[in-house]
Amino acid sequence: MRFKLLLAIVALLPFTGQAQAFETRAKAAWVYDMATQTVLMDKNADESLPPASMSKLMTLNMLFEALRDGRVTMDTQFTVSTRAKDMGGSTMFLNERDRPTTAELIKGIIINSGNDACVVVAEGLAGTEEAFARQMTDRAQALGMTNSTFANASGWPDPYQRMSMRDLGILARRLIEEFPEFYPIFSETEFNFADRAAANRHNRNPLLKLGGGADGLKTGHTTEAGYGLVGSAKQGERRVIFVITGLDSEKDRAEEADRMMNWAFRQFVLKTVVKAGQRIAEADVWLGAEASVGLVAAEDVTMLVPALVQDGVTAQVNYTGPLKAPLAQGAEVGSLTIAVPDLPERRIPLMAETAVAPAGFLKRIEKAAQVLHGRFLAEQDPAS
Repeated sequence: MRFKLLLAIVALLPFTGQAQAFETRAKAAWVYDMATQTVLMDKNADESLPPASMSKLMTLNMLFEALRDGRVTMDTQFTVSTRAKDMGGSTMFLNERDRPTTAELIKGIIINSGNDACVVVAEGLAGTEEAFARQMTDRAQALGMTNSTFANASGWPDPYQRMSMRDLGILARRLIEEFPEFYPIFSETEFNFADRAAANRHNRNPLLKLGGGADGLKTGHTTEAGYGLVGSAKQGERRVIFVITGLDSEKDRAEEADRMMNWAFRQFVLKTVVKAGQRIAEADVWLGAEASVGLVAAEDVTMLVPALVQDGVTAQVNYTGPLKAPLAQGAEVGSLTIAVPDLPERRIPLMAETAVAPAGFLKRIEKAAQVLHGRFLAEQDPAS
């Protein structure tokens, strides 16, 4: 049975050779396929590192949650403090007389990478940036970002401002999935608040100019962190998230992000390896009206597989048998485990293809007689 199973599944994976691992110059990196929830590459992905402006994504998450909860609207105006106006680094050039709206601040953070905009949001939502940073840390922990702590809203260098590349990837996925109404802003290339930010109006994400489906999310740079990027791109049915940090220059960041994006899409393909209702195997049934039942998947099983690899692909049916009648159609009775080299195993529940009623009285008597006869023969065997 296992041999037939392997043939059935491997026949859907027409490739040969060996997958090419991605070697990156980044200090840490994480690549994730959203369609199949598969981690494609992990380099120091759980190390807490200075995130620079990439941590502005957490500030945006807090603001998006405030919008969703109704605490602010896109037209809500914020006050600009002297502290916010005096922020150095990247800015949208706010002053104390301005009353920027939520919509303007979102663009100022995403496109201008405005440190001043981040402080305005922090003070507007939590009273002080310090209180907002504590809220960011607590929220990150609740979202499973266990290697993240925040000292400020902008990513300004601080020993307590730390995120892992996996945490940044988790955050990117959340922004894409939970806030689709705001996500298109990440692909906008220019914003010039009050005609003041001409020198800083361009989105720094280098992938937006290259095509390939790239549409987000955020760059970062400080002397301590190096150059980093949280990126995402969509091609066909697939969306990939990739996070890198620790590059030496803007040029290195752009080249590495482009290489990583192309590798993720070209080295892996999406395959439907099992069709819904397709009989994968058969399981024996104890005291059933039928001696066996087909095992099927309840829905199509789509997996990401290396485009050039077949060697080592394995599939195994697991169930505790014989199954005991009665069985309902669609009852989960086992599982199918598919293992692809260098990728996580996939476990698919298997269901009973049809209902199996209990055996009738005569059939149960016949089965009992067979069992007794077998025991009698075993007792007569001198080797037993």
